[in-house]
Amino acid sequence: MPLDLDTIPILDHHCHSLYRAQPQTTDEWRKFFTESYYPEIARDHVPYTIFYQWAQRALAHFYGCAANDDAILEKRNAYGLAELTQKINADANIQAWLVDYGYSTTHTFGHDELKNIAGVRVEKVLRLEVMLEQFIVQANAFDAVHDLFDNALHDLRGKGYVSLKSIMAYRTGLQIQPTTHAQARAEFAALKERATRDGKLRLANQTFLNYFIPRAVEIAARQEFPIQFHTGFGDPDLDLAQVNPAFLRPLFEEEKYRGAKIVLLHAAYPYARTLGYLAAVYPNVYADFGLAIPFVAGDARAVLRDVLGLAPASKVLYSSDAFHIPELYWLGAKLGRRALGDVLAEYVADDLITGDAAREMAELMLWRNAARVYGVNLARGFALQT
Repeated sequence: MPLDLDTIPILDHHCHSLYRAQPQTTDEWRKFFTESYYPEIARDHVPYTIFYQWAQRALAHFYGCAANDDAILEKRNAYGLAELTQKINADANIQAWLVDYGYSTTHTFGHDELKNIAGVRVEKVLRLEVMLEQFIVQANAFDAVHDLFDNALHDLRGKGYVSLKSIMAYRTGLQIQPTTHAQARAEFAALKERATRDGKLRLANQTFLNYFIPRAVEIAARQEFPIQFHTGFGDPDLDLAQVNPAFLRPLFEEEKYRGAKIVLLHAAYPYARTLGYLAAVYPNVYADFGLAIPFVAGDARAVLRDVLGLAPASKVLYSSDAFHIPELYWLGAKLGRRALGDVLAEYVADDLITGDAAREMAELMLWRNAARVYGVNLARGFALQT
């Protein structure tokens, strides 16, 4: 019999901000249910995914309407955004968001605005590549970028951050090679020229990132601070062969990085078994299963089995990786609890764990691990429902 985990609160440790302009049409709505950029995927094929089929029926039940796009859009858009977001967080028992604001920054709410909209505790995650891009645009010399970078990472908790985040998986892949200060400096002139010409920069220089991202991990280690890495699937501008988290092995093994808590995101799908192994053998590695749940809805339980086959429950964290519309936070929470309850119940039925252990493991994965990893002080306005 599946476990009912609805009373266990969720600390959503990896998500993004909301769009200021919410979807009004079916085409706008469907694009949030795929990682593809191609409009024909959203238009013609999203309705036939397991995720969308389930989401449409679940949201119709939530809104009390017919299970079709027009009815759901009419119901959701009758709410103000803050009212809708707070209704969703309350219904899904989501009590905190840790937000990476580095995604789609020109169209989304900033931190102070989002706190007022969400109605739950909201904390900041610092995306490294976006920050580096800004420094290259601003500075006229490599040493200036270096100083800006180091200063920005000084006393991260004092600056109000709970984690760092790297998306180098998208930019260069995860195969980090040893890189010197001199090698990184040699790349600056070309990067600066492009930034000056275009007024902006998308940083995808492997040498530059191979220098600065490990440096960020080293600085985080001195502060015993967490850093999230995108691993596995995502938008189609990544090379799936280059996003296996095993490529990050030097960061797990070298002593100077050991103080950093390294959180590998998205179940590293399709490398979920590799992720489970890494979390099982390296003390500073943690496994997240966001994005894979809810997007890999048809295989949600298999994803969790792959991770939990080796990974201790004390090293596994829930997140939604939700972005732009409130419903994705809700869908992640609903399917995450459901799939986790199903898998843990299977382990109980197979006499692998007890019912009490299953409940304890669920609490660890849904909020306790994240509270510990990110140093969330539960006394600071984080009222748990138990």
